[in-house]
Amino acid sequence: MRAFIASSIGVTCAAALVLPLAAPAGAAPDTPAHPATAGSVPAEASGPAEVPGSTQSLALNPLASPSVRATGAPAAAAAEQGLPERDVQPFSLVGVVWDDVDTELHGTAQVRTRATGTDRWSDWQDLETHNAEHSADAGTAERDSGAARGSTAPLWVGDSDGVEVRVRPETPGPGDSAEAPVPLPAGLHLELVDPGKDPQELPATGAAGADRAGSLGASVLPALSRAETEEAAGLAPAAKPYIGPRPRIVTRKGWGADEKLRESGFAYTKSVKAAFIHHSATGNNYKCSQAPSVLRGIYRYHVKSSGWRDIGYNFAVDKCGNIYEGRAGGVTKAVMGAHTLGFNTNTMGIAVLGTFTKSNPPAAAVNAVSKLTAWKLGLFGANPKGKVTLTSGGSNKYKKGKKVKLNVISGHRDGFATECPGARLYKKLGTARTSSAKLQGR
Repeated sequence: MRAFIASSIGVTCAAALVLPLAAPAGAAPDTPAHPATAGSVPAEASGPAEVPGSTQSLALNPLASPSVRATGAPAAAAAEQGLPERDVQPFSLVGVVWDDVDTELHGTAQVRTRATGTDRWSDWQDLETHNAEHSADAGTAERDSGAARGSTAPLWVGDSDGVEVRVRPETPGPGDSAEAPVPLPAGLHLELVDPGKDPQELPATGAAGADRAGSLGASVLPALSRAETEEAAGLAPAAKPYIGPRPRIVTRKGWGADEKLRESGFAYTKSVKAAFIHHSATGNNYKCSQAPSVLRGIYRYHVKSSGWRDIGYNFAVDKCGNIYEGRAGGVTKAVMGAHTLGFNTNTMGIAVLGTFTKSNPPAAAVNAVSKLTAWKLGLFGANPKGKVTLTSGGSNKYKKGKKVKLNVISGHRDGFATECPGARLYKKLGTARTSSAKLQGR
């Protein structure tokens, strides 16, 4: 019952208010240490204590028996690594990591999990092994810190207390010149993430004074009318700016980000010229009420397991159309993310929570992408239906330094040879561009 994942093109996946949401000057002792990034500023506030979460990291071992190795069984069987069925502390999100961030896992990684307090085991589920395209660019402090590791995409499995995992190298096909599978990366570990409990619900803030409240740590930034949006952004109505009304945004405090996890500084670029749309590849088996937990799981996995300075995406959208602040630094600012390898400068990354390779994205999620891009791109004067020229920082599609003309709203696959954001979501980007531009008044 093994499902194999292809190893080549089949890879997945202004003048404005500042809303500082930051951590104390010192990071937690077990937080990966990243050198200060140029242009970063110190953090100020701490996150909620109710949602610390935890990560279990388990080293993978060879699974083939001694007799298999002694009798010269197929190399793929002998090279398989994993863990047999076992009891573990409760977790809800799982992924596999390895030592070298520049090494890919050519093969399959699968897990099966047991629902907490039951004897019900899931079927085997695939982890998206090709995840290198979701990371900081080469040459940046975040990428070259020494803390970054190779990793699969994380998978949301829900509350679980049992796990089994198997990782197999890709077997060469009949026409391949290689005679043996490419070895698995060194240092394979299974990461089991407990996202912690949801933060206590806080009262919603009204439109009047919302920005000030947000700067003090509100859990939600409410939607604003177009006039209120222009006023908040310091835009003169007489200038007739093309900007969509600000949508409702759940802040990091709202989804329970533990600000002690991430690096204490912020990193910015000069502008936001384009938006790259992603799917998180974490699966669709979550309720929208669980989206904050999914986000906390991804955040912890990106920082503690993958060694990034913060969650990679600038924003996230769930399948009910709720919008969430991602990487810290201010929702109106040009925060540098780690979402589209080679094109993190002067762009933002929006992840729709789920996997949309074969499943259609809900209309509510596509509408939320339109609303978010109409507002955020509008702050920087970008036309959602337009084109923009970006300089590649280096990817498997465009070499470093190459100038590339892209849609202002692009899919991840436009900058990197990948399946992300999934074929079904990618097909909806034309609709998102048209709706976003209309919301801007174009």
